[in-house]
This record gives sequence, C-alpha cells and structure tokens, in this order.
Amino acid sequence: MAETHFDEWIAAHYETLWPELFDPAVIGPAVDFLAALGPSTALEMGIGTGRIALPLSRRGVTVHGIELSPAMAAEARSRPGGHDIAIHVGDFATAVVPHVFDVVYLVRNTITNLTTQDEQVRAFRNAAAHLRAGGCFVVENYIPELRRLPPGVTTHVFADTPDHFAYERYDVANQIAVSHHRWTIDGDVRTFASPHRYVWPSELDLMARLAGMRLRERWAGWDRTPFTADSRSHVSVWERSPGAE
Repeated sequence: MAETHFDEWIAAHYETLWPELFDPAVIGPAVDFLAALGPSTALEMGIGTGRIALPLSRRGVTVHGIELSPAMAAEARSRPGGHDIAIHVGDFATAVVPHVFDVVYLVRNTITNLTTQDEQVRAFRNAAAHLRAGGCFVVENYIPELRRLPPGVTTHVFADTPDHFAYERYDVANQIAVSHHRWTIDGDVRTFASPHRYVWPSELDLMARLAGMRLRERWAGWDRTPFTADSRSHVSVWERSPGAE
C-alpha cells in the first residue's frame, strides 16, 4: 500500500511550495495535449489539488480522479469547479472506479510515488482496466539524473533558491531516490522528504506490455518536443490493445 506524504499543511500550501507547476505555460500545454487525444471522459491517477483536472474539465471532459491523500482531495474539491469532478480516495495502483475512460493519465512523476516495481506494475494494470479498447494511458515522468553524477556521488541538487533548496539522494542498489526539500516561508523553515522509485522509459514500456498496452508515442514534453538521449523528461502514451484483459 502506498504511503501519502501530503498532509493538510502540504495540501494547503501546495501552490506556494511548487509555484512553477501552476504557471499557465506549464499547465496549458499539458491540458492541450490531453484534450487533443479527443477524450469525452478521463481519469487522473494522483489528482492532487486538481491542477490539471480542473482546466481539463472546463474543456468539457468528464474527469474523475483517484487520490491517496484525503487532504489533497479535499483541497481539490474546495476549488472552483471541484465538485464537478468525482474524486475517489485510495491508492491508484488498486482503487477501482466504476467506469471506463477514453484516457487515463498520471502527471508530474507521480508513478515514482509507488516505491516498488510490483506496485508500479499494478498501477499499469489498473490503468488498462479503466480504459476502453483503444483508449490511452499517458504518463509524464522524469529521466533519472544518474548520468550527471560523478562516480561515487549519490546526491543531485535540483533546486537552489533563497526560498527553496532541494536534492535527491540515490540508492542505486534498490532503485530508490529520496527527495529532500527545505523551504523558507514567511520566516519559517519547513522540511519535507519523500521516497521515489525511479524508473526508465524502457521499464515503463514493459509494464505497459504486461498490462496489454502498446507504446503509441513518446515526447520530451507536453509541447511534443522530440524525445532524445539528452531529454530529461518524457511524456509517453500507451494504447490499450483491443481484446486486452
């Protein structure tokens, strides 16, 4: 069972802690990409505070969500349009929503919140079980920074501003990276840490195949920049094969 690290304080301050995620230049391309797949219905795994689901719903898509953190789900429901989205509190690797969807999607590295390979495999199978034949599963995820670490170094700093310092510490033997954050907010210092199972695109492709899905397209970002060996993230789309169980 996945463990949530997002309590009431994190939920209430989510936009303050990660303001870059709420930039229209970040949200707009993601919503455009999902809407361009042509869904009338969509399911977001790890819906959080509704950052993507709410604007997608305003495009006329019927959106449902799964969210492990009751605090994050409550925050999403409190936002304008939040009550138009049915949010199911539970683990997105196993939670069942009694519908099938045109698109299931999972953004912002959320697949890595599942810290075992078995959980990640179950999430792919759960996504496929919620898709109609020909429907798409979309995942946005980062590429592990291991190539940028000198030999013997296990720490990668990914944010360093006066208000926010953050780094990942890699446990290569167990394929785990623990993210550490320190914020200064209104003179107070807050810290946060969460473990993640980092995963390469090829491993995700295998999980998709096990779940009866095939890779349809892969990009470096929501703007459809080509994915290359130098890409630091990817947006991947897998299609549920007809007759897959």
